[in-house]
Amino acid sequence: MSLFIVNILDGLVTGLLLFMLCSGLTLIFSMMGVLNFAHASFYMLGAYFAYQISMFTGFWAGLIVAPIIVGVMGALIERYGLRRVHQYGHVPELIFTFGLALLIEEFVQFFWGRQQVPYNPPEALDFTAFAIAGNTFPAYKVFMIFMAIALFLVLLYILTRTRVGMTIQAALSYPETVQNLGHNVPMVFMGVFGVGTAMAGLAGVIAGPVMGTFPGMAFTLGAIVFVCIVVGGLGSLWGALVASLLIGWMQTFAASYNLRMEDLLIWLGFEKPMLMWESAWQDLWTLTLPQVGPILPYLFMVIVLVVRPQGLFGKRET
Repeated sequence: MSLFIVNILDGLVTGLLLFMLCSGLTLIFSMMGVLNFAHASFYMLGAYFAYQISMFTGFWAGLIVAPIIVGVMGALIERYGLRRVHQYGHVPELIFTFGLALLIEEFVQFFWGRQQVPYNPPEALDFTAFAIAGNTFPAYKVFMIFMAIALFLVLLYILTRTRVGMTIQAALSYPETVQNLGHNVPMVFMGVFGVGTAMAGLAGVIAGPVMGTFPGMAFTLGAIVFVCIVVGGLGSLWGALVASLLIGWMQTFAASYNLRMEDLLIWLGFEKPMLMWESAWQDLWTLTLPQVGPILPYLFMVIVLVVRPQGLFGKRET
């Protein structure tokens, strides 16, 4: 039971981290139709900028300043780069964002090197919050949970209770109508892109001390972020949250329980081959849950697309 509770908490941290990353991307993807391959790279930039700032002013200044820097960079990239490529179609956009991701990675390696940098939690949160059957839960992870929940509530309020949020939601599905009503849709696009990248930067600032700050951190979470927005549904903040939590728990539980495929197949009524090495399904019988854990989110995405192409909470097909 204690292991179950620990996995719930660890999966919650992982899921909320994914939410901070994919909540901004789902708005960008929905509004502009841009599959931004560089989104996770802004997450990496947030961690590195915060690390650099923390060397001079401490963690808390980096928590505030680094996401702002990343957001401004994202807005400028949309205004002077992506917007000009957008008119030529989706393929140039993909190439542009893919090249941008490579450029950011080279930028990081040039200035900070290829090794992991010593970006650590602040001393004020560097202690154990509580323990469950000998398993300690750091105070910094509690801080991560509350930060993600606060971010969700702020975004939910902005999107549902403010004029700006109403304009953004209308522009997601009816950009031409919003433009005809006198709103500056390109400015909305730039603002949403900037805010989305700032949220990715904030996720990097918070996750860096726990997940590690190294040049490959963008690749580690890059693909799974797209799974979250497809499963949750385009333009749905609730969908991004639910999908992120489901995938976070899925990965955590899969890594913690050493269940064997052999036991599952026998429970389903299959008979184990006497000569395993002669069976065409030899590899299937020897699999364990931790081995298949990394592909479970992608399998889940395929199932969701087959059953509900618009995602769990989406209103239009992905």
